[in-house]
Amino acid sequence: MTAIYKKEIKGYLTSMIGYVFIFFILLLEGIYFTAYNIQGAYPVFGNTLSAITFLFLILIPVLTMKTLAEERRQKTDQMLFTSPVSVENIVLGKYLALVTVYMIPVFVICFYPLIMSKYGTVSYAMAYTAILGFAFMGFAELSIGVFISSLTENPVIAAVVGFLVLFVCFMSEGIGSLVAETSVTSLVIYMVMVAAAAYLIYYMIKNVLIPLIIGLAGEIVLVVLYIVDSTRFEGSFQDFLTIFDITSHFDNFTNGILDIQGLIYFLSIIVIFLFLTIQSIKKRRWS
Repeated sequence: MTAIYKKEIKGYLTSMIGYVFIFFILLLEGIYFTAYNIQGAYPVFGNTLSAITFLFLILIPVLTMKTLAEERRQKTDQMLFTSPVSVENIVLGKYLALVTVYMIPVFVICFYPLIMSKYGTVSYAMAYTAILGFAFMGFAELSIGVFISSLTENPVIAAVVGFLVLFVCFMSEGIGSLVAETSVTSLVIYMVMVAAAAYLIYYMIKNVLIPLIIGLAGEIVLVVLYIVDSTRFEGSFQDFLTIFDITSHFDNFTNGILDIQGLIYFLSIIVIFLFLTIQSIKKRRWS
């Protein structure tokens, strides 16, 4: 894992992608920091961090798009699969390399509250709690990007899909408000989601029978539940979307609240998507 980690770090820091990622985060954060906290004398640093989270929609997919997709496109993944390094270590090494690149701008941002203190009173607890949440939100989104990169050999497709997934997460509350809260609407959406999940399973394992059984079973269960008690579907899609609302879990940190549930949420996303990445690679390794 150490060799892979060092190789990936060197690759990101010698390529334009790593520099562009670091540059744009520090550029936008510097602009907002100067406008809000310095010129505007606004003492809450968390809101400044929150203002640039939209940047993750583009930068995270661009940073992660080549993580595994490029290896697959150039057929160098075969060298990794035949090496004595386990798949878990391969994925973990690549992920930690991404985390290290991400931590460079986060480390620089840690100095901003100290700069603010030169111009007035600053709550360090609130500021660094916000930075902690900012870091973990980035870690979680990086794991999502790594998983998406493992599903295709085209880095551009990985970037586009990553953008769409993060966009849905970022806009989940707004998307929910646009959808009717009726039982039928929720049922139809869930049925489409089950079909999409079955297709994703088929795409990953290239076996028709298993996703077909899972898809049919899921559709039947949904219909039966709707017949038994349709009222449970009312507004359930909006509640379901809150699971993917990553930004809302970051809000408590911006207000200086050390949200343990938020940390568990971010860690859960990291573990789940790294696990899915490992399973995706293992399936391709032995296929």
